[in-house]
Amino acid sequence: MAFEGLAERLQATLQKIKGKGKVSEADVKEMMREVRMALLEADVNFKVVKSFVNRVKERAVGQEVLESLTPGQQVIKVVKEELTELMGGDASKIDMSKKPPTVIMMVGLQGAGKTTTSGKLANYLRKKHNKKPLMAAADVYRPAAVDQLETLGRELQLPVYSKGTDANPVDIAREAVEEAKETHQDIVFIDTAGRLHIDETLMEELQQIKEVTQPDEILLVVDAMTGQDAVNVAESFNDRLGLTGVVLTKLDGDSRGGAALSIRSVTETPIKFIGTGEKLDALEEFHPDRMASRILGMGDVLSLIEKAQTNVDEKKAKELEDKFRSMSFTFDDFLEQLGQVKQMGPLDELIGMLPGANKMKGMKNLEVDDKQLVFVEAIIQSMTKQERESPEIINASRKKRIAAGSGTSVQKVNQLLKQFNEMKKMMKQMTNMQKGKKKGQMKFPFM
Repeated sequence: MAFEGLAERLQATLQKIKGKGKVSEADVKEMMREVRMALLEADVNFKVVKSFVNRVKERAVGQEVLESLTPGQQVIKVVKEELTELMGGDASKIDMSKKPPTVIMMVGLQGAGKTTTSGKLANYLRKKHNKKPLMAAADVYRPAAVDQLETLGRELQLPVYSKGTDANPVDIAREAVEEAKETHQDIVFIDTAGRLHIDETLMEELQQIKEVTQPDEILLVVDAMTGQDAVNVAESFNDRLGLTGVVLTKLDGDSRGGAALSIRSVTETPIKFIGTGEKLDALEEFHPDRMASRILGMGDVLSLIEKAQTNVDEKKAKELEDKFRSMSFTFDDFLEQLGQVKQMGPLDELIGMLPGANKMKGMKNLEVDDKQLVFVEAIIQSMTKQERESPEIINASRKKRIAAGSGTSVQKVNQLLKQFNEMKKMMKQMTNMQKGKKKGQMKFPFM
């Protein structure tokens, strides 16, 4: 996950103060020194760090902390609130026009992921808000950009307005808006040209497109992995165009996360969406409070629930619960369940949303390889129908056959059978559990 280094440092620092029954000014000063170092190492703008540290320090040595019953926890609450505020406070949504179509101008440097993000966002608004988007290919300088947008359109089954690479980008943008009005499309995404760096010609063209289309949103697409440069790019675009929002891409990569913590503060432009992977549904609304919780190891249960609601069939979930209660859960059910979990996204991302996951035994530094699920599926698919329904009949010779058929080993087959039985017992306990009873601990296969 993004912010990994920052999260580890902050969590370790806050852990020292968490259980303290009494917090002195010296404690707070020492903690804030470590917080400052953690933020600077994460590539957060130094002015932003200074302002953040001063605000937390001021509140942490105030009456609300020193006079509270649990001052250590109160300090953590202050850090979370200030971290949330730093990233924008409340989530910022797309500003939809009262008179369709809503015009969204996508801007940014070359390679930031504008074209892919246009497709992802169009797909997101169609699925989540039932909108009818039109994408306009206004980047005529990079031939691949027009082809890429048209390919995305075919893949997502979304219309694309394109006039090739010989037309004027300003004309393309204006005509695309007219086309959307005539065809009753709700939203127009204008995929504009980028450069390897900001130049005057690019900015003048973008200003002309802004003038003729009067966009409701001007979204800057920034690669989170460029760190502090992302903030400089955001400042330049904001000064010339007046940005309404930012989309941070590659936040799933090896980024230190400083851009996300600095952009909002430096440009006063909200981060509206974050890209969390390469797939066309790997885009999330940016919730500052949820991200602050994840950074501080408090999990992000709301996002996890939303993912589950989007990808898990409620009727099937109810049937599954009944099967667990009656202990009639089979490997076929397990296979179906694996499919639903895979649709929710990478496993390490899902685990990262669980409160305190990094502190759970065996979870720290756990590298979850989604490819391992392929082996689990292969083992189950190598079983006969009878074996999937009654695993207890799987003897030594059957295990050898299943291992050979799945390209794995007898040891892996044994491991899966053992974990399957443990999971059945645990899930039966959980579904029958009364409030207050001890909960079981769920294991993922091959972990």
